[in-house]
Amino acid sequence: MTTEHVRPNYILIWVYLFVLTVIEVGAAFLSHIPKHWLILILVFFAIWKALLVALYFMHLKFERWRLRAIFMVPIPLAIILVLAVITEKIW
Repeated sequence: MTTEHVRPNYILIWVYLFVLTVIEVGAAFLSHIPKHWLILILVFFAIWKALLVALYFMHLKFERWRLRAIFMVPIPLAIILVLAVITEKIW
């Protein structure tokens, strides 16, 4: 039993990444947002873009669950480390 690999629309994924980047740049220039909220917003968008790249350009969306699990195991640790560094700098 083989499942056929459906090719993702790479142009559409690129457009999503471009729009998210434009939103990030626009958010960085907003001065009325408190700095800790701005950092959290930018981290959220960075994680969203990283997931899009990993799922579509690295083809993790089309791999078996075990390979995806290996990729996802370090994510909570990375989030904890990033938040620890951010909170140390903000507070």
